[in-house]
Amino acid sequence: MSPGRGVEFFDGNEVATVAEIDDARIFDTTLRDGEQAARVSFTYEDKREIAAVLDEMGTHVIEAGFPVNSEAEFEAVHDIAGACETTVCGLARVVEDDVEAALDAGVDMVHVFASTSDVQLADSMHSTRDAVERRSVEAVERVAEAGVECMFSPMDATRTEPAFLAEMVEAVSSAGADWINIPDTVGVCTPKRMGELVEFVGEHTDAAIDVHCHDDFGMATANAVAGIEAGAAQAQVSVNGIGERAGNAAAEEVVMALESVYGIDTGIDTTRFVELSSLVESRSEVSVPRNKPVVGENAFSHESGIHAAGVIENAETFEPGVMTPEMVGAERAFVLGKHTGTHSVRKHLREAGYDPTDEQVREVATRVKSYGATEGEVTAEVVDRFASEVDVDRRRVHEGPI
Repeated sequence: MSPGRGVEFFDGNEVATVAEIDDARIFDTTLRDGEQAARVSFTYEDKREIAAVLDEMGTHVIEAGFPVNSEAEFEAVHDIAGACETTVCGLARVVEDDVEAALDAGVDMVHVFASTSDVQLADSMHSTRDAVERRSVEAVERVAEAGVECMFSPMDATRTEPAFLAEMVEAVSSAGADWINIPDTVGVCTPKRMGELVEFVGEHTDAAIDVHCHDDFGMATANAVAGIEAGAAQAQVSVNGIGERAGNAAAEEVVMALESVYGIDTGIDTTRFVELSSLVESRSEVSVPRNKPVVGENAFSHESGIHAAGVIENAETFEPGVMTPEMVGAERAFVLGKHTGTHSVRKHLREAGYDPTDEQVREVATRVKSYGATEGEVTAEVVDRFASEVDVDRRRVHEGPI
């Protein structure tokens, strides 16, 4: 992004004057929480391939999995940790075997978690506040003793009684936690509340703060960005937003919002997002919706005549401007259909090697609209047929000297 582009785009908007973010880190949990999506199971080879791309892109932390889960999972996490240059993280409950498995896997960071909301304490962990606090402190102390970076997550933090959340944060911070993650485990937080929660947790720890947002109400990306705005150093994300239930904050959305809207250089190679999205879509078998922000097929596609005409003249008329297809490894497309105007038809004809008159463009456009309204997508073959029917000159249009 060119210097000052985001500020220019938001000239006069509160975002430019209120949202002061100096830096932001990305913790990718595609291989852990992403794989916990229903009906998703990555093979060893899948995990290695996805981790390699994440590493090459400059992702700050890769949560490679849950080492104690199985021998295959342990092997995958162990080998990813050995192969990646970036920080590799393994997940662990506040259980001795979990922590030891993560340490034995050779990860750079152990992510320890325990439920702290009353509903999960009673009906998931079947434990008490005192017992969970004691076990959490012991787990964090063990990771710290091993000299490995430690993150602690008070699971379901957004539904945890504030006084107990503060108590837990203080206890594990004193035990040596380097990071406190704030998980919105069931996606009930709002951006304003997330900002307040980050500030609240920051009052009870000197550890760095991280946020983990679920998308049950479609607010995961907004909540993640709000957490960063409020002082969190890092956001947990997954590629294409895959994860438990409705998923997590999407990596491509959070990174591009930070890069393009806020003007932050995250250090992530954003030009590989479409490639990475396609890889995860293939390996997870979770389809990416056409209208998915950043990486969806329609993200930079235009059919409406007014929009297409504007974009042909200047892409910033009906695209964000601060985010271009080139920035994420995508291509702009002008789709022909029911809403198509003459500008798109002329562009398609010329690119196909035709030299139409204005009258011929209008005639082909009429046929395109009619076909699109009754048959759907207008393919290149259909355009060729219409051009032939209208007897458009098939001479090539030369862009420069012969």
